[in-house]
Amino acid sequence: MIRVVVVDDQALVRAGFSVLLKYAEDIEVVGEAGDGLEAVGVVTRERPDVVLMDIRMPGTDGLEATRRITADDRLVDTRVLILTTFDLDQYVFEAIRAGASGFLLKETRPDDLLAAIRVLADGQALLAPTVTRRLLEEFVRVPAVASKPPPGFDTLTARETEVLAAVARGLSNTEIADSLFMSPATAKTHVSRLLAKLHARDRAQLVMLAYEAGVVAPGSP
Repeated sequence: MIRVVVVDDQALVRAGFSVLLKYAEDIEVVGEAGDGLEAVGVVTRERPDVVLMDIRMPGTDGLEATRRITADDRLVDTRVLILTTFDLDQYVFEAIRAGASGFLLKETRPDDLLAAIRVLADGQALLAPTVTRRLLEEFVRVPAVASKPPPGFDTLTARETEVLAAVARGLSNTEIADSLFMSPATAKTHVSRLLAKLHARDRAQLVMLAYEAGVVAPGSP
């Protein structure tokens, strides 16, 4: 059973999400919160698998709540899925940097939302297609800035670095396998090792680390 906490400052919106999730046999709503500060308390107490997090809320907003949740070692298995009506670049980038594992607009179809929750509960990252494209385009647009490689980067093998570059280009495990002439299972194993060595929560953070470390240079194909 996937345990979910719903966070939104509008009671009707929270109720709507809760009713929708109640009809999924594999999902259980274990808590609700109306602001970021309350959300941190509920999530810390319930330790859900996934948090549906609104961004714009009074007091502590969803971005700050996400930072606090993802920084808590007790919540290492909790994934945050940002749900918002605002499709703005600043929210996308800040949400990923805050540690969110997914970003979807509230206009997303119910079936797609349920699928997204299952993807995150399985330990993967998920971004709306337009968000994924814009995230990569932003890294390409911004000039490269010299920065210190992330912790664990010096432990990567040459093959793992190749896989990291492929992840940064948005390739799936199957596509990585095809491009690097390995089996999908081997590609999946490499990605899992990258997550562990670089202390990344998911593929979204791997993308950011790859660009920041210079594994993939802005403007490269």
